[in-house]
Amino acid sequence: MGWLSAEAALALLGTKPQTLYANVSRGRIAARPDPEDPRRSLYNQDDVERLAGRQRGRRPAQAVAAETIAWGEPVLETAISTVAGGRLFYRGQDAAALAEHAGLEAVARLLWASDSGGSFRASSPPPGLPQEGGGVGPVRFGGHEGLSRVYVDMAMLAATDMPTAGRTRGVLLKDAQRVVGTVAKALAGPGEQALHERLAQRWARPEAADVIRRALVLLAEHELNASTFAARVTASTGAPLSAAVLAGLAALSGPLHGNASQSMAGLLEQAGRLGVEAALAAHLRLGQALPCFGHRLYPDGDIRARTLMAAFEVPAVFAQLAEAGEGLSGERPNVDFALMAMSAAFDLPRDAPLQIFALGRSVGWIAHALEQVETGTLIRPRARYVGNPD
Repeated sequence: MGWLSAEAALALLGTKPQTLYANVSRGRIAARPDPEDPRRSLYNQDDVERLAGRQRGRRPAQAVAAETIAWGEPVLETAISTVAGGRLFYRGQDAAALAEHAGLEAVARLLWASDSGGSFRASSPPPGLPQEGGGVGPVRFGGHEGLSRVYVDMAMLAATDMPTAGRTRGVLLKDAQRVVGTVAKALAGPGEQALHERLAQRWARPEAADVIRRALVLLAEHELNASTFAARVTASTGAPLSAAVLAGLAALSGPLHGNASQSMAGLLEQAGRLGVEAALAAHLRLGQALPCFGHRLYPDGDIRARTLMAAFEVPAVFAQLAEAGEGLSGERPNVDFALMAMSAAFDLPRDAPLQIFALGRSVGWIAHALEQVETGTLIRPRARYVGNPD
């Protein structure tokens, strides 16, 4: 991926500087500080050339459609969240500001546009499933804990819950509360406390409760990311809300999404052996982007990472990696970096970043599923066949 100066980008685009900056703020062109002069910015060459191509003439519809899949133009209308001007908004409210005081329960009420949702202290059992100790409820399989249990329980719910079609919003909100309650119970255990307190108690780290709260809020929603799109497509078929969350969980598990924080493990190990500067340089000399640095929607740095890391004492190796990494690459730490730093600071379980991600984002998946149900439309794009014509 090449980077252009402002002068080179403007020459290709044939526009005024204001137009270039507007395209950056709208996420159409990725930008980063110039490592040689932080007062200047560099612009992603692929993004600039794509926009320049559009301006030279009307492009084929199939090319425009293909680009929307990978960081292209918005393809779905939503009133739930957006990233604009380097900030994340939940229904018009600044997510970083919400993280200062709100819990995930309050954010659920906001994202679901509901006064009654957002209480996950207990989850009502779905009908027809045996529960430990008798009665009905999610099937429990011996040996499954944490994320494994979430997948098992959600699969059982998806197989037995009612579809969304033909059911009122009030009824669906009850489903939503039960589905997220099931995720919460699998990850944080039962209890009457707020979700961040239950997680901290589950991990025997009560001192981490407030930082966990902030992380849950900051991860609750993030526009039309891969897992949210998977959840929304599932909801568009009329499938149960639990099936939409299961689809989101499946997409979240990939190393390019919710599991991205684990990609730092190798860099951390190298930093311990070689030193921070040498480890970063070795990575970059191989032509590899630094793991957990940079985000195309935040050219000036991921606001979620900055907000979260301001709430705890960042371990020395992470602070050194952040400073040296920005100096060498021009990119700043993203939220996956912050989650790894948080886990190290409080000695949380290895998969704590993904657990926090899954619990927080389940609220956002539900919000999108509910919004999609209200449209009454099926998401069904077409494929462009490039195989054997015979």
